[in-house]
Amino acid sequence: MLLGLSVSRHVADSAGMSRFSKYYTERVLPVAIDRMCGTKAFRPHRRDTLAGTHGTVLEIGFGSGHNLALYPASVQRLLVVEPSERAVELARERTARAPFPVEVIGLNGETLPLDDGSVDCVVSTFTLCTIPDAGAALREISRVLVAGGTLHVLEHGLAEDDKTQRWQHRLDPLQQRLAGGCHLNRHVSSMLTEAGFDVIEMQRWSEGRPKSHTAMTRAVVTPAHPLT
Repeated sequence: MLLGLSVSRHVADSAGMSRFSKYYTERVLPVAIDRMCGTKAFRPHRRDTLAGTHGTVLEIGFGSGHNLALYPASVQRLLVVEPSERAVELARERTARAPFPVEVIGLNGETLPLDDGSVDCVVSTFTLCTIPDAGAALREISRVLVAGGTLHVLEHGLAEDDKTQRWQHRLDPLQQRLAGGCHLNRHVSSMLTEAGFDVIEMQRWSEGRPKSHTAMTRAVVTPAHPLT
């Protein structure tokens, strides 16, 4: 009897945690990310990242649409991939004000429902840190870019100094649990070059404290061997 009560309590506790985890992931976390990523300090970096985008643009990890107001006038159409329905809801007013059509085309950056060579530019801001298989997503990005197309990246990741790196490796499991799979210790520039991209522009800097969360990379890259 006591064993039965113990098992029942364990099952109930597990179900309760599962419901809380689902609520946290689907309702709480998107709002928290919206506020953290929407700070004014990031706006100049976002604007610099988006400079040069044009034509048909694909944004991987659209979030709640903080890039929308910062795209240049040369952008004609925006296709977006975003796994969080709540984030897309939060973006509704920003999307309505966009000077170009915005279309949600999928949930998963690792499998893009687009033809080869169908977009002029791809944008990824604070997304490569979270995609489970970032290598697969980068291969898909290379596939859908036109010949000579560009990938524009703004990301946090592995710091340059050993001391900060050690803290990032220690904190990474907790970061993933609290921030929806976000990693602190991905080396962004290496990810891009290892995926077969040539660097056009690359800038790395520390945005402040805590250093474990503010090692930044801004890059513009292009596939080394464009599809023909």
